[in-house]
Amino acid sequence: MINLPKLRSLAVLAVSLSSVFSGVALAQNIAIVDATVHTMTEQGTLNNATVLIRDGKIQTILTETPALTGYEIIDGKGKVVTPGLIGAFTSLGLVEVSSSAGTVDSSASANAISSTGAAYDVSYAINPNSSLLAISRIEGVTSAATSMNRTGQLFQGQGAIITLAQSMGPLMKKAAFVTTGVDNDAADHSGGSRAALWVALERALDEASYVNGKTLNPQSPWYGMSSLDDAMALVPVIKGDTPLMIAAHREADLLQVIALKQRHPALDIVVLYATEGWKVASQLAEANISVILNPESNLPYEFDQLAATMENAGRLQKAGVTIAIGMNTHNIRLATQHAGNAVSHGLPYNAGLAALTINPAKIFGIDDRVGSLSAGKQADVVVWSGDPMEVAEGAEVVIINGELVDMTSRQTKLRDRYLQPVSGKSVHYTRP
Repeated sequence: MINLPKLRSLAVLAVSLSSVFSGVALAQNIAIVDATVHTMTEQGTLNNATVLIRDGKIQTILTETPALTGYEIIDGKGKVVTPGLIGAFTSLGLVEVSSSAGTVDSSASANAISSTGAAYDVSYAINPNSSLLAISRIEGVTSAATSMNRTGQLFQGQGAIITLAQSMGPLMKKAAFVTTGVDNDAADHSGGSRAALWVALERALDEASYVNGKTLNPQSPWYGMSSLDDAMALVPVIKGDTPLMIAAHREADLLQVIALKQRHPALDIVVLYATEGWKVASQLAEANISVILNPESNLPYEFDQLAATMENAGRLQKAGVTIAIGMNTHNIRLATQHAGNAVSHGLPYNAGLAALTINPAKIFGIDDRVGSLSAGKQADVVVWSGDPMEVAEGAEVVIINGELVDMTSRQTKLRDRYLQPVSGKSVHYTRP
């Protein structure tokens, strides 16, 4: 992976694999040399390129290897470099084991402060020591959108964008989006019918419009259906400053979402799943509605997913819809495999990479910081053994905010522990 003789010829400090993987950053200046670099910018893909990182930022990307001093050198010969992956929709930092007896912060029950769930704020619940962060981090995921996935109410609260860095606080952007749904599951929890759900959703948006721009006396009573906290949380949504994430699968629900955008043009709507999205792809593109999807949905799991196909991602992208891939928590590390399968079913290769990096960054308004490799951006960089969308390849070096990541997790430690038998003894399992 790192060619020490070559590094000595450059007369610079070399970093062995052991020191890279230990996560001990000996300096803030890193050079990745002679790699295939997918910049996800207008520079495109560069061969035999050099990525220079200084003080936690991308310094520059060169198409040649200059004389380097003062950099830790990572030999990228035969390797592939991409921006860090962005988990497009997860509950990272909010859940460890969802069925455990302890508190699971990815779900909530109704309480007095919120009648619709819009006011819930996950930024208070993020645990940077969750084992799932390290498990995801060493597979190339450097940041993620995280949200509650169940409240039993109309909304699933305000999600946040987090970094998976080890040496800085996790929160990159709080109240980054608000999540709701208009699918079967959402209807079941909002009156038992879409007939009730849509009336409640429209009323919640109307109440947010009412309080927008008004100075409210906290001593005065609020007579809206939503709590005042919910209405205030939705003000940035109706202004278009905060994306509204809407879970929808079937064609009829997607058409209703498009109609919602027509009634409220300022809304920044992002559809989750869009399993039958290919059937209304042109309408979604025309309405400027982005989609975060699982491209491997190809079975009629429910009656609102009868037209599922693995060609969904490719058809949406061809129609001009901005798509992102990466809807998971415990297995967000499989996002590259999902993108690869989408590519094998019609999604262009570069679009597959974009769906993992720059597209989710644009959807959440953080593309000025992450999602691509260009001068001045946060140095979230992954060095892959080969094509990241090939299941036999993997992340060899992960850099977040300019720091080399410790390439260990609870899973790798358990693997290494039980691969080694006790010296001179047979290993037996003893029933307690």
